[in-house]
Amino acid sequence: MNKKELLLKQKLEYHYKAFDKSQLMPDPLQFPHRFEMPCDIEISGLISSVLAYGNIKQIINSLERIHKILGASPYDFVMNFNYEKERDLFKDIKHRFYTPDDIAVLFHILHEVYNSYGSLRYLFLMYHFPEDKNLKNSIYFFSKNLLSLSPHTNISRGVKFMFPDPMKGSACKRMNLFLRWMIRKDDLDFGIWEEVQTGKLVIPVDTHIAKICKKLKLTKTKNVSWKMAEEITENLKKFNKRDPVKYDFAICHIGIRKIDF
Repeated sequence: MNKKELLLKQKLEYHYKAFDKSQLMPDPLQFPHRFEMPCDIEISGLISSVLAYGNIKQIINSLERIHKILGASPYDFVMNFNYEKERDLFKDIKHRFYTPDDIAVLFHILHEVYNSYGSLRYLFLMYHFPEDKNLKNSIYFFSKNLLSLSPHTNISRGVKFMFPDPMKGSACKRMNLFLRWMIRKDDLDFGIWEEVQTGKLVIPVDTHIAKICKKLKLTKTKNVSWKMAEEITENLKKFNKRDPVKYDFAICHIGIRKIDF
């Protein structure tokens, strides 16, 4: 590690420690932290990551409204959810280009997952191969299987956007965010999917992360894509091979809060 890389690692470590749980709000991660049971954390985590795009105030507002409907146990809500009878529960909730029906379809998909597989974790692990370089293949199969549980044969643009395909070049920001929450273990992330190595995670890349990582010379790729996410992750492995995405929350909030790195 050269002098510039050592200095960058020191800065990253400083911001990692500075952005701890006390700095959590506003962030979609605040919602799964309301729960203690793994099944509730999983469900709240997936919903919170799926809606994690757009203005942060809008994200928090949409998630507050949805979690109010879910009540004390997202798991109980999902297990008892009937799409045909209860989809109107979300009729007043629209998030960016997610329609109320898109959100209802998401809960139908979750209902099918938990009735057929018992958990999101189990479904993910069915198509997780530890010998893979990273989670690209696992995400592809996970998204494909989730989409297959839609009640509609003609899947809407919004629902497709919920479950992106890394094979088509998507950076899969929201899916990588969800997986970070489930797999990593620290003050912020839950670490309830212990079977998956943290070194397989790929950093969730959005415009904030891309802008800062270009400035830090962690990527030469111009456009936000899976290629950029992999490149940034590989460069972060110079600083922590076993846990390269530990710096994600800090880097993201440096961008959101417009802090000079």
